[in-house]
Amino acid sequence: MIEQVSIQSSALRADIVPSRGAGLARFAFNGQDLFQPVPRPGRAPPVDLCSMVLVPWSNRISGGGFTFDGAFYPLFPNRPPDPLPIHGNGFQSEWIVSRAQSDLVELKLASSGPGPFAYEATMTYAVYDYELVMALSVISRSQIPLPYGLGFHPFLRRTAEMLLTAPAKGVWLHNDSNLPEKLLPPNEVPDWDFSRQRQLPHRKINNGFVGWNGCADVVWPEFGLGLAISASPTLSNYIAFSPSADAPFFCFEPVSHAIDAHNLPGGADRHGLIRLAPGESTSISCRYQVRHLSQ
Repeated sequence: MIEQVSIQSSALRADIVPSRGAGLARFAFNGQDLFQPVPRPGRAPPVDLCSMVLVPWSNRISGGGFTFDGAFYPLFPNRPPDPLPIHGNGFQSEWIVSRAQSDLVELKLASSGPGPFAYEATMTYAVYDYELVMALSVISRSQIPLPYGLGFHPFLRRTAEMLLTAPAKGVWLHNDSNLPEKLLPPNEVPDWDFSRQRQLPHRKINNGFVGWNGCADVVWPEFGLGLAISASPTLSNYIAFSPSADAPFFCFEPVSHAIDAHNLPGGADRHGLIRLAPGESTSISCRYQVRHLSQ
């Protein structure tokens, strides 16, 4: 088993851990960490990773499962103590390295489950000078059509002066179970309006955003660095999470669908999930381009 694979460009380094969901253990620019590994004592793996791969869905699913095309498919909690199934199973699986070179690594996973899902996934990391590219593709091996969801879950470093720009058309307000309850325009929720560059709110943020154009920008004035994020069109949602202003990390998760999209009014297809018949495939990608603020 390969414990870790490292790829490098002239300025970037990324460390990938195949046995822990093909997650990232480090993403650094000239030795400066831009993603923040997060130890999570008492929680199921993966811990102290700085980015996770989300497949065959992102975030939580309520109700013990979901109904699709008239059939109910049960799902079970997979990350104690969280009472709901979360993030699929890709992040908890051991992936196989299928290709490795100095600036690129490709990993594969063949999965039976969770629930009705069966799929083959390919995850690729590549670095080019100042840019990290993540790409994920999935082929359904289920015998029935199913709604698939994909995403990336990086933990960005949070600093006191960090700034975010990420325009969206709507933000979900969540209930105490971290499930979406009400969709509002961001200008009606000023703390969560990132249409213009601003600091993160001091209180907890844990919200899904819809109608995202795939472009976001992060600035760390303390480091003199910025990070331009560019996601493929399928990633029309993002999730923003940070427990408090004191937290060392901020999650900015480009995803294909809303939280609990499987059970939201209107059905799974309406909220970003991708219907795949047996043998059909879909893919996503996201680019992270580092720059000096003086440029």
